[in-house]
Amino acid sequence: MTIINGDMIIGQRIVRGASGSTHAFNPATGATLEPAFGLASRADVDAACALAEGAADAYRAVPLAQRAAFLETIAERIMDLGPALVERAGQESGLPAARLEGERGRTVNQLRLFAGVVRAGRFLSATLDGALPQRTPPRPDLRLRKIPLGPVAVFGASNFPLAFSVAGGDTASALAAGCPVVVKAHNAHLGTSELVARAIRQAAIDCGMPDGVFSMLVGEGNQVGQDLVGHPAIQAVGFTGSRGGGLALVAAANARKVPVPVYAEMSSINPFFLLPGALAAGGAALAQGFVDSLTLGVGQFCTNPGLVIALAGPDLDAFRAAATAALGAKGAGTMLSAGIHAAYTGAVARRAGIAGVELVAQGGAEGAGCAARAALYQTDAATFVANPALEDEIFGPASLVVVCRDEDELLRVARHVEGQLTATIHAAAADRQLAARLLPVLERKAGRILFNGFPTGVEVCHAMVHGGPFPATSDSRSTSVGAAAIERFLRPVCYQDVPAGLLPDELKDENPLGLARVVDGELKLA
Repeated sequence: MTIINGDMIIGQRIVRGASGSTHAFNPATGATLEPAFGLASRADVDAACALAEGAADAYRAVPLAQRAAFLETIAERIMDLGPALVERAGQESGLPAARLEGERGRTVNQLRLFAGVVRAGRFLSATLDGALPQRTPPRPDLRLRKIPLGPVAVFGASNFPLAFSVAGGDTASALAAGCPVVVKAHNAHLGTSELVARAIRQAAIDCGMPDGVFSMLVGEGNQVGQDLVGHPAIQAVGFTGSRGGGLALVAAANARKVPVPVYAEMSSINPFFLLPGALAAGGAALAQGFVDSLTLGVGQFCTNPGLVIALAGPDLDAFRAAATAALGAKGAGTMLSAGIHAAYTGAVARRAGIAGVELVAQGGAEGAGCAARAALYQTDAATFVANPALEDEIFGPASLVVVCRDEDELLRVARHVEGQLTATIHAAAADRQLAARLLPVLERKAGRILFNGFPTGVEVCHAMVHGGPFPATSDSRSTSVGAAAIERFLRPVCYQDVPAGLLPDELKDENPLGLARVVDGELKLA
């Protein structure tokens, strides 16, 4: 039976917060959604963190096969929620059922991906360098493995009520690494969060996981989040949201007696380079694909193409004309929350007031509730470089075309832009030389570089990188999507001359886990 009571999850207990209450809202209608949700107190934060700390050693000792089965069971319990999960998520986000069904599939698939990562065991990086007693000086026996950091705080994201939320990528990768998780639910998705949290709780019970391996808290404002990040039990933080929110968490984590890493995905405008040959070969088709990408999900994707960079000329004029027509055919869409809608309308109003920036196209007229109208602006390269505000992310269906006089100016703009999650190059065969000059610049700027594609859509797989230099993320060495996301919540430990009977299984000579390992510098397969 599907239950939404307005409760939190603290370990295996279902708890009603007693520090006030709040509601979720339907962004399409503005209606208040029942029930009321109780808010967490500092005592609730302490209880969840203490349980997570108490569970940490027991959970990391759980055999890999059992940990993997736990992740798969979470996926099964989420699917067991059936249509009720999609229905509630739709009420809280305004997203259509088809989008949410796809997002649910992504959520359970990334849990299953990490189950496979855990079973394979390569994430442990087991490495053995045997003793060399005859060498001068002698080398001791040295063995390395990676261990989980400990309890992780995860913040649900506003734009993905499932895939970047309670059971999203941060939670899945942290649990896969062997870390207990304490989630702060996003206030826009309270009912959805409770449903998923109950599913994780039940999976933990079904799989015999230690009490405290997972908790979910509800809090209004910043206090619960600050208390969570500041708690000494928490050893790392996963966050997806605004630059201001991410930097506040980084500051809180650094102010602790023992600072901890914050893996914050914050802001990206995802430059979209249209090279001359590609524009000449198919500018109209590129314009339609660009507009479709820009307006997908009402532009509420962190990989939204918010910046177009191209050379002046008739081919760019044709692209802009086609984009104007395509954008005019796009109606206003409901944004995820009243807060996001207010931020978007304020941002487009500020952009319209910047000297040297022209509004060249708009989407269909405004609708009811939190509906947003798409917008396309244009400026020249000199204005863009001189005005830092033009690099601010507008979270929604707005983009800026930067017109460059020549290839050198295009490359100067590329060198100027901040760190990004993605950078896209559209190039034809005639553009090979310019693309070769542009690519190394973008390697320094972005975590993912696309050719002849569109950045919206992030595949969950082993090779994906969803990260990038600041301000795209707070740590450019990591990814929040894909198998490598597990690395954020691990650290290496070296064992020197440890007696064989005390070594962990992955480092024993007989290799009882059957892992692929590096032995004396050579990869040894199981």
